[in-house]
Amino acid sequence: MNTKEINLPEEAQLLRIFVGDGDKHHHQPLYEALVLKAREMHLAGATVFKSAMGYGPNSRLHTAKILQLSTDLPILIEIVDTREKIDSFLPVLDEMMDGGLVTIEPVRVIHYRSHNGKSKP
Repeated sequence: MNTKEINLPEEAQLLRIFVGDGDKHHHQPLYEALVLKAREMHLAGATVFKSAMGYGPNSRLHTAKILQLSTDLPILIEIVDTREKIDSFLPVLDEMMDGGLVTIEPVRVIHYRSHNGKSKP
């Protein structure tokens, strides 16, 4: 696959998207669809975190505890890029999501480089 290096300025944006692992977009897990769309739109990077416990606006507890097995564990997707790129992703995000929580905050990028395959001394 041909990839191009993305340079991020020191001041960037962190987009956080909170959904459930049972949320879907066209029969695909929503978190997967969002990450693939962010990649398609050449956003700098995205990471998905699966949580062991959480709750949302209805205060219903979602947990991975064996006695309270939940089928909708919390998922957090974090995407970092410039304000302009994040802003261009928001209408797409709005179209793909039915529920959940979305936040944006400024971040200071300290280090963003791809691995070059060389080991460090």
